[in-house]
Amino acid sequence: MRTIRDLDTVELIIEAQGLLDSLRRSERTIDAGTLRALQQSGNYVVGLFDGDGEERMVGASIAFFGVPGKRTMHSHITALLPEYRGRGWGRELKEHQRQWAFSREVGNITWTFDPLVARNAHFFLTVLGARVTGYAVNQYGIFGGGDAGDESDRLDVEWALADIAKPPSDDDVVETLAIPRDVEAMRVEDPAAAHEWRTRLRGQMAELLGQGLKISGFDASRGYLFTRA
Repeated sequence: MRTIRDLDTVELIIEAQGLLDSLRRSERTIDAGTLRALQQSGNYVVGLFDGDGEERMVGASIAFFGVPGKRTMHSHITALLPEYRGRGWGRELKEHQRQWAFSREVGNITWTFDPLVARNAHFFLTVLGARVTGYAVNQYGIFGGGDAGDESDRLDVEWALADIAKPPSDDDVVETLAIPRDVEAMRVEDPAAAHEWRTRLRGQMAELLGQGLKISGFDASRGYLFTRA
């Protein structure tokens, strides 16, 4: 049995901080004090729990309201322990976030993700139907954790909750851009190769976006799918 619920006690907040720390490894994603402040001020701070009786927190999701008047939220992180991925639970968390936002008259959720991580590109662009709105170079600076000491380039995305994007037709795709199947393993086994992928992708993205193309989807075998803007 699994449940998703608010992290409304100090104990749960500290547990969520520990879970997120375990995923980031060398860098803290967000501290318990900030999590508590976000939760107490009415933002989205939830945990995903597995088990009957002896429950275990296996995921967490944190989002906060955006600029007044724009009806947006920014999703800071949605994360699952590795052994719980691939079960559709991440999608349940995002759907819970979507319904929570809808109930508060929020129409769009934004977030960022590493463009080299194929599983996230597939999940965000293909499964959820979010739209890419921009490419940021070294958005958070150089840190450890997911980027393993490399620069933190990111794709900005927007999830229009009432208008989910559909994959482009093959006739509309004018360029594709492949990425590694598992850059996270590469960062452990061959960090230099992962860094080379980072700089190469940055240049290719700049060239294609500079031509007026836009990222309209992702395909596991072909990579990012570009169409004319």
